[in-house]
Parts: sequence; C-alpha cells; structure tokens
Amino acid sequence: MNLHDVQAVIDSAKARDNGRLEEFIRAVEPRASEKDVADAASVAVEVMETVPLLLAHAAYAAEQRGLNVVVMPLLEHAARYFINPIDLIPEMTQGLVGLLDDTYLALRILENLNRGADPLLEADFQEPLRFLRRLVGGTISRKLDAASIIALQDVSTEIGRAWSQMGRSS
Repeated sequence: MNLHDVQAVIDSAKARDNGRLEEFIRAVEPRASEKDVADAASVAVEVMETVPLLLAHAAYAAEQRGLNVVVMPLLEHAARYFINPIDLIPEMTQGLVGLLDDTYLALRILENLNRGADPLLEADFQEPLRFLRRLVGGTISRKLDAASIIALQDVSTEIGRAWSQMGRSS
C-alpha cells in the first residue's frame, strides 16, 4: 500500500480545487452562511488529510496483532479507490469534491475494521462519516457503504480459498 500516492492525490486535488469544494458545499447547504461554508470546507479537507495517517496506523496495528492477512487487503482497497481517478466523484475533474467519496469509503472500511470487542484503532468514525454523508448525499453514501461490505466479503472469500489450499497441500 503506497500512502505516498494517496497523499499525492490529496495534494494534487488541493492544488486544482480553485474554490470548487466551497461551491459544492454552498449547493448542498444553500442556507449556510459564508463562514459555515468555509468551516465545512476546512473540516472536509482536514478529514481528507487524516486518511493516509489513519491507514498507516491501521497497517501498523494489524502488523502488531498479526492481522495482516485480513486487514491489509481492506486497507489496499481503500488506498486503490483513493488513487483510482475513475470513481463515483472523480477528483480529476472535481478537485477536492472528488475526494469526498474516497474519504468516506476509507473511513467506512476503517469503521468496519474497528467493530468488535477489540477495536483496531482508537478512533470514532461516526461523526466524520455523518458529516461526509451529508455532503455526498444518501445515494452515493449507500453505494459506498455497500462497497465497504463487498470489500469485507472479498477478503473473507480470499481467506477461505487460502485455508482450503493450505488444507489440500498438507
């Protein structure tokens, strides 16, 4: 997983944004004041910029717990979605607006990894996800929720195949 590529995508989108994120937020929340729009844009960028750090922390936590086989494919999925220029909201044409869906999916995958008695990370993803859901809308957030579940199912299938192959080779 190349987190430098994820950071490069964020930096590139920031450089090309030219106020599109604030325009998008104005359209989503037409009654918001200019200060509220600027604050929301600032929070959105801050959340986006946490993704590489959170992915790195999750990778480290997985390694420490011996969970690489399960966790790393999910983190790779999140990173690939960030790096892939073709997704639900393309950053190549939309600037920072195009990273809202990428950020949502990465946080959703991390939230799924955090479920259970022993969370992988000491983080609460509910508020940032609620914020991003409000920005991207229900249709896109439902598609991304489904994508995060499919990623979990894919990992489960791959682990099942690995166990099956290990059983045949003994």
